[in-house]
Amino acid sequence: MAEKQKHDGRVKIGHYVLGDTLGVGTFGKVKIGEHQLTGHKVAVKILNRQKIRSLDVVGKIKREIQNLKLFRHPHIIKLYQVISTPTDFFMVMEYVSGGELFDYICKHGRVEEVEARRLFQQILSAVDYCHRHMVVHRDLKPENVLLDAHMNAKIADFGLSNMMSDGEFLRTSCGSPNYAAPEVISGRLYAGPEVDIWSCGVILYALLCGTLPFDDEHVPTLFKKIRGGVFYIPEYLNRSVATLLMHMLQVDPLKRATIKDIRPETSSRKDATSYSRQP
Repeated sequence: MAEKQKHDGRVKIGHYVLGDTLGVGTFGKVKIGEHQLTGHKVAVKILNRQKIRSLDVVGKIKREIQNLKLFRHPHIIKLYQVISTPTDFFMVMEYVSGGELFDYICKHGRVEEVEARRLFQQILSAVDYCHRHMVVHRDLKPENVLLDAHMNAKIADFGLSNMMSDGEFLRTSCGSPNYAAPEVISGRLYAGPEVDIWSCGVILYALLCGTLPFDDEHVPTLFKKIRGGVFYIPEYLNRSVATLLMHMLQVDPLKRATIKDIRPETSSRKDATSYSRQP
């Protein structure tokens, strides 16, 4: 078990000196860290043991650690190591400097179709990788998609994710209401991958339109809109994109698009080849 130490007045954990706070979540802070020998920058998620016990989220944290340890994909945030002290867990993770996709959309508005397609392909590639490794994310949203210095997407926050078994149906309601599939908010049984497809559809809509397909401050009204599955399609979206969105945001999960359906529609031949080579 590691010890927290002071280094020039700053906290040091393992070989990393902690700096500014990047963000504050439900379970703790995320700080930037710098390796004291190499200068390599990392993001360090600090989880207070007592707090995660009191919030009954030990299982959630363990899931995130378990899944991230397994994953090696260019569009999924890497977990380098977990350092534990008597009071805290420190998740040492890949640092990306571009912030959240959510903030980018809020600042710049809708994204040009070519750029939206590129980002969406990257997100879909990561989701496909998760599903092939029997993991459903269950909380995909622009806040959980980070951007690096070159505007590449990286999926983060696997706390709500679940391992899938063949033939297993999940019944826990997870995720953020605006991005949650109808079957999730209705408490119905769902296999898993199809709820991520719905959330990806909402993300694609947000990229292309700068707004959400289903939105309302009154949660019961929001849920009614999601269950109805009717959303506004702006005139500037081309027909193939509009068709894709309708296929992904299909209320009936059995009729909803799968990743196999989507990827030929979103990739040029060159892009399709490059993505098929990813792990």
